[in-house]
Amino acid sequence: MMRVLKFLLSSQLKRSKPIEQSNGFTLIELLVALLIAFIVITPLLGFMISVMNTDRQEQAKANTEQEIQAALDYIARDLQQAIYVYDSAGIDAIRTELPNSNSTDRVPVLVFWKRELIPQVITITGDQKNDTYVYSLVAYYLIKDSNNTWSNAARIARWQIRDGVASASGVTCDGYTGKYVSGYCPSSGYAPFSLDGIGTLEEKMNTWKRLSQYTTKDGETEVVTTVTPGAPIVLVDYIDSTLSTNNPAPPIQANCPTGFTAVAPNTTNFNTRDTFKMKSFSACVNKNTTTVEVFLRGNALARLQRNNLNYTANRSAYFPTASIRVQGRGYLFTQ
Repeated sequence: MMRVLKFLLSSQLKRSKPIEQSNGFTLIELLVALLIAFIVITPLLGFMISVMNTDRQEQAKANTEQEIQAALDYIARDLQQAIYVYDSAGIDAIRTELPNSNSTDRVPVLVFWKRELIPQVITITGDQKNDTYVYSLVAYYLIKDSNNTWSNAARIARWQIRDGVASASGVTCDGYTGKYVSGYCPSSGYAPFSLDGIGTLEEKMNTWKRLSQYTTKDGETEVVTTVTPGAPIVLVDYIDSTLSTNNPAPPIQANCPTGFTAVAPNTTNFNTRDTFKMKSFSACVNKNTTTVEVFLRGNALARLQRNNLNYTANRSAYFPTASIRVQGRGYLFTQ
């Protein structure tokens, strides 16, 4: 009897155990999960892309503003040493003596003579050395070409030739008869301005002629070349290349103050060039006080894209502007 009861009880316990499931997710369950994930992730992904694009655009604007201001500061420090600044008529008078005078893709906007300090170059006795000053001719160009090294916007380049440091016991420099301190020869093609004879200071400065062809380091390709004339070195890129004839027209420099004359775009031999119609780099000059107002307009769009870079009102935030007034404090010996 007991055996029968044990058998029945064990049989009942075996039948009451749960049946284990070994099946996975169904196809419908997977599709529903993917749909839910797509609905949740897609807006988040779009939001992240929007944030990244906004950050990229704001960074482009900030970088352009900083570079514009840095370029103005550099030009201002340069102009503080100026002794004479050319106006439109002056630039036109010496244009064939400047680099790339026949290039249609660039124009000189700011041209001036300065008195430059050369520290610790004149030997007094033993290791003691003294400072000296030399004259330099400086030109700032607005350039717009197809050089792939730079952006599709315009850029500003700086060119300079400088006198050497004369020394009776120095070395002879190529193209020059005098002697100079070793390592301080005149720049290739440099010739001093002459204040001899009759005429105004302007008339004398406007008759300046270079000595010979220029031999310079091409700052745009970093290759030492001999060209006629020399090549400027780029100061800042991403300068606006929108023409003043664009509709709508981009911001321009305000009317020059009384006593100042606009350098761009009034120079006769340059006003047919597109670079002189851009007005993104312009200057007002007062020759009597050696004072200059400089205006710059950048183009942050050129950091984000290669085409469609012209100014429009709804994209004005991408075209930062800045200006500065500087008075040259260099000293010109006229006697």
